Amino acid sequence: MGLRINDIVPNFTAETDQGTITFHDWIGDSWAILFSHPKDFTPVCTTEFGAVAQLADEWTKRNTKVIGLSVDAVEEHEKWKSDIESYSGAPAGFPIIADEALEVSKLFDMLPAEAYLPDGRTAADSASVRSVFIVAPNKKVQLIMTYPMSVGRNFAEVLRALDGLQATYNTPIATPANWTLGQDVIVALSLTDEQAKEKFGEIDVKLPYLRTTKYKA
Repeated sequence: MGLRINDIVPNFTAETDQGTITFHDWIGDSWAILFSHPKDFTPVCTTEFGAVAQLADEWTKRNTKVIGLSVDAVEEHEKWKSDIESYSGAPAGFPIIADEALEVSKLFDMLPAEAYLPDGRTAADSASVRSVFIVAPNKKVQLIMTYPMSVGRNFAEVLRALDGLQATYNTPIATPANWTLGQDVIVALSLTDEQAKEKFGEIDVKLPYLRTTKYKA
């Protein structure tokens, strides 16, 4: 069975360009985002890593650690970071996992168990390693996104989704379509109108099953 939302994220020990990590220990009490890539020195991936680097202050504000993964060696990651920083104009201070043996990619169900890297491989040989996993401090997976090779990820959307996850974490609310931080939120159906008013104050009953309230950080 593949990895599902609310599963405990797999723990693993791996080499990165910043040394050896054990994933759960690395997460600690933070939120975490693991974003994976099929190969270093590829065009779309370079723009994506650059976008993550440019958002460094935003991740910090949200108590969120980010870590990349690519199925190349540490030495390749170190060289590639020069390109990422040159392209983005921002330091790539996050670690990148060297998943040469595909152990993490298989553990996270991004590749089948029988997958291997052939000689002279291209990014197409590990194309499905283009995912985003957001993990809460309790080590449970909160969100999974997987993209094709031809479509660059929108990290503004990843940031927006992170805001929504943090806003609703252990709180009986949800966020509506296109929600951004500060906008009204939806009251969970588990609360009666009376319970919602007691907890949140004023509520706006738009439909019997759709009630909103002001977001309070």
